[in-house]
Amino acid sequence: MTEPATGPAGVPVDAACGPDDGAGCGPDAVRLGPGAREFLKALAGEQRQQMLELFAGGVELTVGTVAERLGIAQPTASQQLALLRRGGLLTSRKDGKQVYYRVDTTAIERSLTELQTYLRTCCPPASG
Repeated sequence: MTEPATGPAGVPVDAACGPDDGAGCGPDAVRLGPGAREFLKALAGEQRQQMLELFAGGVELTVGTVAERLGIAQPTASQQLALLRRGGLLTSRKDGKQVYYRVDTTAIERSLTELQTYLRTCCPPASG
């Protein structure tokens, strides 16, 4: 993985910005934070999208239950659930040897708010 380009004082700069680019480029440009990036990455997989649908209604499920319902191996389910948790879509709790997962609505709302703010700033709708 490549390191992001940095400007003065080590501030991340959009690699698509040239030295003569105006607004929207440089150290003051709005950036998508790491939490929102992980959120989008977690949603990018079709299998993870299907997995997330299993948690509708706020139910808690174990890795074994998720694997069984999707017809996948338990290690695969565990890896995919970890990505969903890292992306802020799920939270987990341990009860003995079992780990229970459920939707993390607070983290999802936070990520969606960050995405909305980013999109409004970087790509405002055309007026007209």
